[in-house]
Amino acid sequence: MTAANDQAMTHEEIGDWWSNSLTRIAPGEIELRGYPVQDVIGRYGFIQVVWLMLRGELPEPAQARMLESAMVAGVDHGPQAPSIAAARMAATCGLGLNNAVATGVNLLGDVHGGAGQQCVALLNRMAESRSGGTDVDEVAEAIVAEYREKGAYVPGFGHRFHPRDPRRDPLLAMVERAVEDGTVDAGPLESALALERALEQRGGRPVPMNIDGATATVYASLGFDAELARGLFVLSRSVGILAHAWEESNSGARIKGPLPRSVLAGYTGPETRIPGERGDD
Repeated sequence: MTAANDQAMTHEEIGDWWSNSLTRIAPGEIELRGYPVQDVIGRYGFIQVVWLMLRGELPEPAQARMLESAMVAGVDHGPQAPSIAAARMAATCGLGLNNAVATGVNLLGDVHGGAGQQCVALLNRMAESRSGGTDVDEVAEAIVAEYREKGAYVPGFGHRFHPRDPRRDPLLAMVERAVEDGTVDAGPLESALALERALEQRGGRPVPMNIDGATATVYASLGFDAELARGLFVLSRSVGILAHAWEESNSGARIKGPLPRSVLAGYTGPETRIPGERGDD
C-alpha cells in the first residue's frame, strides 16, 4: 500500500468521524436529507423542513398543519415566564442578542419547559398498558392514583394561571379532526381525555390540559419521541424569547432585576448585628 493510499484512507477515516444522515456538504453543494437546498428554498416551509430534518421525510400537509399549530401555541406566555424574564434581564445587562436568547433557553428544564416531554412519555406508557386490552379509563385512574400517592402533579394538566388554558381546545379539535380523517391514531387523544376525566373525578373539579398536555397529545399523535417534544417546545418558545430579548434590548433600561427598584426583596435572616457584640472578635 502506497503512502498516497495511506493518506486517502486517513482522510476517509477523518470524514467518517462526523458522518451523518442529515446534511451533505461539498463545494457549491448543500443537501438536506438528500434534497438540494436550492430546491427546498421557496418550495417548502420552515415547519416542513423541521419535520424533514427530524424524521427523514417530508410530512403530509395535515401532519405539517398539526405540527405548526402546536409550535405556534407554545411561542410565548408573557414576560412573567421564567425563560422570558431571564432573557429580558440578560438584555438589560448589555449582553448580545444571542447571549440573551441562550440565557432564556437554558431555563427550559424539567420544571419549566419539560412537562410536554413528560406527558408524551406518560401517553406512551398508557399506550403500552392499553395494548393488552385494559380499558383506557381504568389505566388513567391508576395513573392519577399513583401520582396523587406520590404527591406529584400529572404532567400536562392544570395551570397555575389559567382556569382553562385557551390553547387547549383548538389543538385538541385539530387532533380530533385528524383522527376522524385517519391521519393519526386515536390512542393518544383517548388517553389524554381519560386522564382529564380521572383527575376531575378524583379531585371533584375540572383539571383540563394545559399547553404541555395539549401539545403532547399532538406530538404523540404524530409519532414524535418524548424527548423531541421538549426540543420542539424549545424551538417554539425561542421565538418568544428572541422577540422579548430584542424588545428589551431596545428599551434603554440597564440592569433590570426581577423586582422594580421601589420594591425590596423580603429578608428573613437575623436582625442587624454589631461586630464584637457577643465577644466573637
